[in-house]
Amino acid sequence: MKYLIAGLGNIGAEYQNTRHNIGFNVLDALAEASNVVFEDVRYGAVGELSLKGRKLVLLKPSTYMNLSGNAVRYWMTKENIPLENLLVVVDDLALPFGTLRLKQKGSDAGHNGLKNIQETLGTNSYSRLRFGIGNDFPKGRQIDFVLGQWSAEELTDLKPRIETACDIIKSFCLAGIQNTMNQYNNK
Repeated sequence: MKYLIAGLGNIGAEYQNTRHNIGFNVLDALAEASNVVFEDVRYGAVGELSLKGRKLVLLKPSTYMNLSGNAVRYWMTKENIPLENLLVVVDDLALPFGTLRLKQKGSDAGHNGLKNIQETLGTNSYSRLRFGIGNDFPKGRQIDFVLGQWSAEELTDLKPRIETACDIIKSFCLAGIQNTMNQYNNK
């Protein structure tokens, strides 16, 4: 069985360690824990992780956030991965910092990366792991907040939440979406 795990973010040093790049951070942690190395290939950086007989294709799109759908569609087609085996890891302003929510389908909730994936795939019926980044910003400063660096306090709490996100990804591939949602969404 093959899975595509797409962690959303923006390429470039200016975006490193920003809230918007949490998808990249989660995939980096997952890869590092298994000594997986990313290779720059078409539409992104890709690594392959073997997990109990399953192949996880880890994708960090190089298309920038707002065109993530092109990379996701390309790698789903190239690797012949069915829609139900796609998991997108994404930041979410609507969730308090560190909150993790796995969903089987849903709206883009104003997230341009999810919006582009939905438009490109022609459906919103794909799984996503929403990583709460909070919304502690003054009115009109949303872009600065999302593209801003983590605060010192957030950085302290970030590592264990990223580790839990990695556990959720593994469970998604091994136990399925329903069991994983039941286990993790109420924590």
